[in-house]
Amino acid sequence: MTASVSGGARQFILPLPLPVSSDRADFLEDASNAEALAWLDRPESWPGGRLAVFGPAGVGKSHLARALATERGWRLIEGHALRGLPEPAPGGTVLDDADAVVQEKALLHLINLCAERGEHLLLMGRDAPARWKVALPDLASRLRATTAIGIGRPGDALLGALLAKHFADRQLRVAPEVQSWLLARLSREAATLAEAAARLDRAALAARVPVTRALARAALAGW
Repeated sequence: MTASVSGGARQFILPLPLPVSSDRADFLEDASNAEALAWLDRPESWPGGRLAVFGPAGVGKSHLARALATERGWRLIEGHALRGLPEPAPGGTVLDDADAVVQEKALLHLINLCAERGEHLLLMGRDAPARWKVALPDLASRLRATTAIGIGRPGDALLGALLAKHFADRQLRVAPEVQSWLLARLSREAATLAEAAARLDRAALAARVPVTRALARAALAGW
């Protein structure tokens, strides 16, 4: 969602934060994420109490991280914020963007402490942990030993639902035929749909017109 502020002949487009859901019911399910969802519903079955879920940008990893932390009362930590000697919360810890951790010793400490205390640990990242580039041999060993479940690329039905959800989140009314036109031309990447919705939101606000095929063609030209 965006807002405009006019000052004389100049108009500024101010981005407003979108509401972020932590409700599992708002997560869009299909065959691409079914295996990951099944594992997330059974923490008691995670080997050693540790699990990694990985997949490309935009497929809902952060949504699932928030949902699991909320449902279970676990601690949620962003990877870039992991520093020092982190203390896991009783029950479990969710580390989102775990492959973005800067301090490897902090991640190693967290993994070891969760294992020692018998607490669950969920790692979210774009690649399987065995492929993360880490320098500490002990950390690399523990990452290779972590059960990793991938979220695949969305199918056609999920792509359509994702695009519709991005428009709904931004309170944009876009005709079904325009959405179908967009889906036929955009790459089959969840992150691409999110960025396209953001660009169309800004373009529609700046032009003060609805999202039409003509507006979409102009706003996404050369992208």
